[in-house]
Amino acid sequence: MNARLPEQAADWNTRAGAIDWPATEDTLNTEGCAVLEGLLSPAECEALAGLYTEQGIFRSRVVMARHGFGKGEYQYFAYPLPPLVAGLREALYPHLCPTANRWNALMDIPTRYPATHAEFIDRCHAAGQVRSTPLLLQYETGDYNCLHQDLYGEHVFPLQVAILLSEPGRDFTGGEFVLTEQRPRMQSRAEVVPLRQGDAVVFAVHHRPVNGVRGPYRVNMRHGVSRLRSGMRHTAGIIFHDAT
Repeated sequence: MNARLPEQAADWNTRAGAIDWPATEDTLNTEGCAVLEGLLSPAECEALAGLYTEQGIFRSRVVMARHGFGKGEYQYFAYPLPPLVAGLREALYPHLCPTANRWNALMDIPTRYPATHAEFIDRCHAAGQVRSTPLLLQYETGDYNCLHQDLYGEHVFPLQVAILLSEPGRDFTGGEFVLTEQRPRMQSRAEVVPLRQGDAVVFAVHHRPVNGVRGPYRVNMRHGVSRLRSGMRHTAGIIFHDAT
């Protein structure tokens, strides 16, 4: 497979600006996640997935079973990021930043996020979080990803994005994206998010506010991937904070 990414004629800021962000924020507020349908084209998905075997563009490879994370593997991109990944990270951040700031205000968390991703990354790097976090994940038959949170350091942007690069039913079966919401003094709630190739899901990294009878309260969020029944599944992860 030719892993060369197609030339990017589209302006990522224009593409991100075309998303219905008020509706996205409403869904994030009620469900803790929202789907961005068709964020990437099939050609972009296939080219991005094809990078998994490229040498010299990743800083580390993680085999999940060695760490008790599940089964499967993933690789963190090294800086400089591929243009598609960097473009998406920079273009999506400003639209998610208002939601992140509102959530922190509702949860009485004093941290506020700057308007641009470059400013936020400067904050991360000043605190010693200098390792890139966007990644590619690869699952084969029988693989899964345990419920977890991608925190990585003191500075955490409260939303992240996962993009399905493979087509369910054609490339793989099973392998659903799963979220759980741990509510105080209540049983946890699970959410399975249906995705097609090129769809992205925006979701809470750590916790989010939920309206209760006495006002907003904080719920704890985790995400993972159910067991792959057959085939191979690739996903791109866009995490906005860097790692220590």
